[in-house]
Amino acid sequence: MSTTPGWHERLLGGFKRTSDRLIGNLVGLGTAPLDDATLDDIEEALIASDLGPQTARRIRDRLAAGMFERDMEDLGIRLTVAEEVEKVLEKVAKPLEIEAFPRPQVILVIGVNGSGKTTTIAKLAHWLKEQDYAVMLAAGDTFRAAAIGQLATWAERAGVPIIRGKEGGDAAGIVYEAVKQATAIGTDVLIVDTAGRLQNKRELMDELSKIRRVLGRLNPAAPHDVVLVLDATTGQNALSQIEVFKEMAGVTGLVMTKLDGSARGGILVAAAEKYGLPIHAIGVGEGMGDLRPFDANEVSRIIAGVDGVRRG
Repeated sequence: MSTTPGWHERLLGGFKRTSDRLIGNLVGLGTAPLDDATLDDIEEALIASDLGPQTARRIRDRLAAGMFERDMEDLGIRLTVAEEVEKVLEKVAKPLEIEAFPRPQVILVIGVNGSGKTTTIAKLAHWLKEQDYAVMLAAGDTFRAAAIGQLATWAERAGVPIIRGKEGGDAAGIVYEAVKQATAIGTDVLIVDTAGRLQNKRELMDELSKIRRVLGRLNPAAPHDVVLVLDATTGQNALSQIEVFKEMAGVTGLVMTKLDGSARGGILVAAAEKYGLPIHAIGVGEGMGDLRPFDANEVSRIIAGVDGVRRG
């Protein structure tokens, strides 16, 4: 019998620090009268838990509206948090849909170095293979030799082919070759790695624009998706990255990684509330199966620390 924990158990473990932080910030507030001062404290606690000011304000307003008894306990507050967080997440919890015709569907993956971009590409490839899609990778981050080598190693682990060149090579040329080969062998999905350096935004923008032009000559609809990988451990900085990459690359969706390594998983909610971009998957570990689409109800209840609890 397998001892590998199921996805629900991995989510519980992955969001434990986030849930503990939220519970710690709210503890004792439910025993005080729900007057303006206590409601202000609750709102500040939710913001301190990285849920974002908009979600925090909406929860405060719901509590203030007199929907519950004035002596509501901590658990009642957390159940309300779960319900409001679910409303935010259910709008954005959208798996990648592979529906491009003609094939391949081209997914540009972007993100700063260190965000988990390379491993995320491999995990996405693994998840798509589980759905019976034929997948190919393209090593479009030619700025670092290490990036090319790492992606090749992960491609081997995922059991998918990879098109790569040399360090300093023309990223657009590699992408062009990858599309040609993917088309020739009937590949369903081509996942393209891109450079993650933000030190020179103009240079990166020019490179991404060149890749887009090359793709457009081969398939006017490509890239079909531009997916930004975010590291949850960076907290509010992740929101800044969305802002920058939206402007530079026309982000169409997000993947949030390293939720298991942070108490700042609430940033998932803040990103959803502020930007409304589809969040295709979340990562809660290093294994191939530790990144996948999520259920808004399940995740919201785990974040609020009320998994398995029902409102009385």
